[in-house]
Amino acid sequence: MKPQDKQIYGVIGYPAKHSLSPLMHNAAFQALKINAEYKIFEIRPQDLGNFMHSLSKEGIYGLNVTIPYKERAIAFLDKVSEEARLIGAVNTIRASDNKLEGYNTDGEGFLKHLSTDLRFNPRGKDIAIIGAGGAARAVSVYLAKEKPKRISVYDIDKPKLTALLGHLKENFNNVEFKSADSIEGLDIGGSSLLINATPIGMKESDPCLVDAKFIHKGLLVYDLIYNPKETKLLAIAKQKGASVSNGLGMLLYQGAAAFELWTGEKAPIEIMREALREGVDKI
Repeated sequence: MKPQDKQIYGVIGYPAKHSLSPLMHNAAFQALKINAEYKIFEIRPQDLGNFMHSLSKEGIYGLNVTIPYKERAIAFLDKVSEEARLIGAVNTIRASDNKLEGYNTDGEGFLKHLSTDLRFNPRGKDIAIIGAGGAARAVSVYLAKEKPKRISVYDIDKPKLTALLGHLKENFNNVEFKSADSIEGLDIGGSSLLINATPIGMKESDPCLVDAKFIHKGLLVYDLIYNPKETKLLAIAKQKGASVSNGLGMLLYQGAAAFELWTGEKAPIEIMREALREGVDKI
């Protein structure tokens, strides 16, 4: 490929049309005068293999990976980072010398937002997580590295919950991990941080998963959903005087980490943040 040819990056998922990632990455490429474009690749499950094998031919230098391919994409990679292996999923792929390398910047992005923008230090804290899927796995692994006192997790899917808790206990022996039988069993009242790592809240018809009586002023409620900007959970938490955040900051920082992996350039965070803000306002 000639140096002057445009480099292609993008997000792969199904569905993926709703992604705001092109806004922040294309703004970053433009700001740094990088000859590149970020696209959406909505690929059907039966076409995943053909797509992954055609990256070099299509001039694709890097990908973000979203639902439902974060675990499945690993099978196509030549190398997987330690973090991605620990989480069991990739959200970033770099194509280099005809080799595909997989990374996971989700947990890193979450923790960066939590510590930098929200000024929350997980060390010694009680943390409650709703959901045991890929997003919960990424954030719980990164939270466990920070040595909280306890991480309690609830998921309606018991095998998934058991698998996540087993994985965490196997890899972190200085944190207490608790499997909750219900959302009430998470002890939200005694927690400093509550995370919704499920997609429940994205639709107008979705219920609020948490009874308002459990939410208190000393709690930070973090919903990984960023569209809508304010889920029912966040609206109720705000009314109860809790601190609140949606997942836009996590999206920003995981994107910035991916950008730096692909380009070797320092990500223009504020330009990317502004592009995301404008995108969310138009939804």
